[in-house]
Amino acid sequence: MLNLGVLASGRGSNFQSIIDEIEAGKLDASIKLLVVDNPDAYAIERAKKHSIEYLYINPKEFSTKDDFFLKVSDELKARNVELVVLAGFMRIVRKPLIDAFPNKIMNIHPALLPSFPGLHGQKQAMNYGARISGCTVHFVDEGMDTGPVIIQAAVPVSPDDTEETLSARILKLEHKIFPEAIRLYAEGRLSVEGRGVKIKGYELKDEYIVNPPLRLK
Repeated sequence: MLNLGVLASGRGSNFQSIIDEIEAGKLDASIKLLVVDNPDAYAIERAKKHSIEYLYINPKEFSTKDDFFLKVSDELKARNVELVVLAGFMRIVRKPLIDAFPNKIMNIHPALLPSFPGLHGQKQAMNYGARISGCTVHFVDEGMDTGPVIIQAAVPVSPDDTEETLSARILKLEHKIFPEAIRLYAEGRLSVEGRGVKIKGYELKDEYIVNPPLRLK
């Protein structure tokens, strides 16, 4: 069983998708700790509901960002966490945490990286006039959404889309591919080779290519 640590800042819907997969017996993992940097994060309520330990760590109590991430790292290691999952964690991860968990930190981003990193990936795609958007699960390095890509899923961008409607469609796929990436890690099927991630015995799923299917009238 894989020991997970989850970092979140807000509503924690991806956190919930991981919980659901574990409780359904589809993911052989245990969430040892939820760390939040926001005392009002709804992810806390999800943790309470499912009897998951949570910890609020206030970044303002630390003199440097590195000190904050050193504290986060210490708390995760104290609970024997093997994989760190960023589920809507709104901070760039710093070196102390990356060094403690090399190629053992995953993030989900609402765009097809390397396009549109950073905040509001859905809005960036729309403003750019992209026809296809989507989401990406990647390992975390010291850059902003620059780590090796694990899985991506794509959705078409409609002329009638708003940031909210596009975000909602992308979110449905986030809830599929994030637990799947964790499952592949838990099964020992992921290996990082340079900028690429090799997946042993993985079959490409058509549902992740364009969902819903793109149709030309």
